[in-house]
Amino acid sequence: MKIAYISTYPPRECGIATFNQNLIQAISSNFADHSKESNIVIALNDPGYRKEYVYPEEVKFTIRQEKQKDYLAAAAYINKSSADVCVLEHEFGIFGGESGIYILSLLNELQKPLITILHTVLREPSYIQKLLTKEIAKYSSRIVVMSKRAVHFLTTIYGIAEEKIQMIEHGVPDLTGHRKTSDDLEIFKSKKVLFTFGLISRNKGLETVVRALPSIIAKHPEVVYVVLGNTHPGVIKNSGEEYRESLKQLAKDLGVGDHLYFINKFVSEDELMYYLTACHIYVTPYLNEAQITSGTLSYAVGAGAAVLSTPYWHAQELLDNNRGRLFNFKDFYALAEIVTDLLDNEAKLKKLKYNAYQYGIHLRWPNIGKEYIQLLKQAINKPLPGRIQKNALNLAAIPPFSLSHIRRMTDFTGLLQHAKYGIPNFKEGYCLDDNSRALIMMLMTYQQFKSKEALDLLPVYLSYVHYMQHDDGSFHNFLSFNHQYLDEKGSEDSFGRTIWALGFLINSSPNSSYREFAEDLFKCSIPHIKDLKYIRGIANTLIGLAFYLKAHPSNERMMSELEQLTTYMVRAYQNCKSSDWHWFENEMTYDNAILPLALLHSADISGNEEVKKTALEALYFLEKTTLDKGFFCPVGNNGWLQKGKSKPVFDQQAIETMAMVLMYYQAWHLTQKPEMLNKMNRCFMWFHGHNELRIPLYDPETGGCCDGLQPGKLNRNQGAESALAYFISYLVVLKAAAETQPVYNINESTLKNSIFSK
Repeated sequence: MKIAYISTYPPRECGIATFNQNLIQAISSNFADHSKESNIVIALNDPGYRKEYVYPEEVKFTIRQEKQKDYLAAAAYINKSSADVCVLEHEFGIFGGESGIYILSLLNELQKPLITILHTVLREPSYIQKLLTKEIAKYSSRIVVMSKRAVHFLTTIYGIAEEKIQMIEHGVPDLTGHRKTSDDLEIFKSKKVLFTFGLISRNKGLETVVRALPSIIAKHPEVVYVVLGNTHPGVIKNSGEEYRESLKQLAKDLGVGDHLYFINKFVSEDELMYYLTACHIYVTPYLNEAQITSGTLSYAVGAGAAVLSTPYWHAQELLDNNRGRLFNFKDFYALAEIVTDLLDNEAKLKKLKYNAYQYGIHLRWPNIGKEYIQLLKQAINKPLPGRIQKNALNLAAIPPFSLSHIRRMTDFTGLLQHAKYGIPNFKEGYCLDDNSRALIMMLMTYQQFKSKEALDLLPVYLSYVHYMQHDDGSFHNFLSFNHQYLDEKGSEDSFGRTIWALGFLINSSPNSSYREFAEDLFKCSIPHIKDLKYIRGIANTLIGLAFYLKAHPSNERMMSELEQLTTYMVRAYQNCKSSDWHWFENEMTYDNAILPLALLHSADISGNEEVKKTALEALYFLEKTTLDKGFFCPVGNNGWLQKGKSKPVFDQQAIETMAMVLMYYQAWHLTQKPEMLNKMNRCFMWFHGHNELRIPLYDPETGGCCDGLQPGKLNRNQGAESALAYFISYLVVLKAAAETQPVYNINESTLKNSIFSK
């Protein structure tokens, strides 16, 4: 069995690196013929590391933590290798991007079975941490954790099925040949040693032990406290050795400075076991309970040390049944009392050591290795879970359609423009663009579900449009929360989107009252169409005219307006088109698919084949630019795409996806080519993780949609534009599915009942 391991690795000084090396050796020890060539290590380098690590020969590939392309290259390397299965050592901090988001890029491309070992399972994860854990679980055949509490957290907090989780305790070294007496270590001679090891930082609570020393030394002056380990690199970077020096000063102030020793180095495992077997009492005085796994604690138990600890989660489990003693967080009085009692009573001390040693026998690495081997064999024989399939659309797996977030963002005035996370941001007020799109969305929702809730919200947005219209038919765009106009005249984009919404309402109004109201607003605006200068305002207006003409096909004035706007757009395309650039401008900026979409709507009304041809040429060029990776990767707003230059990837916006979904649906309507629906689905799934970061933007907790993809992270704000883009796209996909039921094998009852939630 050949195994690829994705982890940090020695000589990098990291607990997970040591764990992974031990796991490799433990698995190998159970195979007589398991050579070094059977192991492939993909090593993670820390950001800003000063020198290249000199890795052993089993390290075949390295990933620079903050370089996303390295994760993709690593996946390609593993896929081409002869590895039968992969092991991922997961800790949020060792992977790049926000909370280690870049690992998803690797996992999505991985074509080998995977088990994941979670070294951290948080009881109160951030949204991203929770989402990442759930996504990693989707890709993994099995998830390994090292405590019962971690199993409970994964099932109750993260919603991961218990049958997918395996508990395997933290391994410890085989002590054969490790035992030494205290006289073999110079600092331990003629002393009774309290001992702690590991990376030093304030959350380790070492001051609790220092504060306990005066009481202990009063009865046992031969006691010393030895702390072995470097200061955590992150602490060094931000605070230097401030914490270590503060501990020395505290000991000096308490009159016990001569009883505190620091050994400031990262030791080998053999050397560590010498210390553990020679010390009298091992102490982990951590400051809070939120530690699901502690390798240092496991090592101490495995070494047969007498262990005293604060009651963090792993300690509660591992030290149960008198395998150690617990004292409350920061309670140096209780610690001093326990230490004194044990040093006064040799029998009690020996009993703790014996119980720990006996339990540690089954934790020894060769035994743990056997458990992992069984798990790896099972993974090899199972199909790969969780991989993203091109063109795949599983409506049953998409969260139910819900208006909860839109309703939360709406008051009696209209739809608020922005949100902080999922909470409406009153400070930013309202805008015409969003209320116009909301009007479209409510009409689509009513068409799809006959939703009374949508019908009730519709007049709120329509009345906002009315409130923002000048007497001459032009519009304001922005309105403050206290109802003050924030501009004299809105943008051409907001004008065009409003004409689109009014045209859509005129064509598909649920009653004559709304239709007549919309026609009044629409007709009042018509004189301003001739003044439009910018192509996106023109495109949005053109779509609105097309919907109006579906309801009034004989209106010659509107047909003339449509033809004039169409001519403008076609001329712009022809003026900019070259052999390698089939676009309307010399750059691709924002809301790009709206441009070919507008010409597709125009061609639908006029039947003009040349306009249709132009629209499809532009569509294919946009497709070549944004679907070239197999998933939708829109032009980023961080620079836009200049003719002849490379495309910026971030900041990606949800409106780009909505426009693509609408464009492909309209292209399918005109061409009846199934490929158009496949590409529409691929674009829609951008919202659900088929994107550059492989992370969903839809937030099932709020019912909203994150505002975009930024380098290495989500924009967690959930404003109206993003939510509307998601739900309009969702409704278009549902409409296409309903119209092609034989293709999707979905009956109408399933379509309506399984995906709508109030």
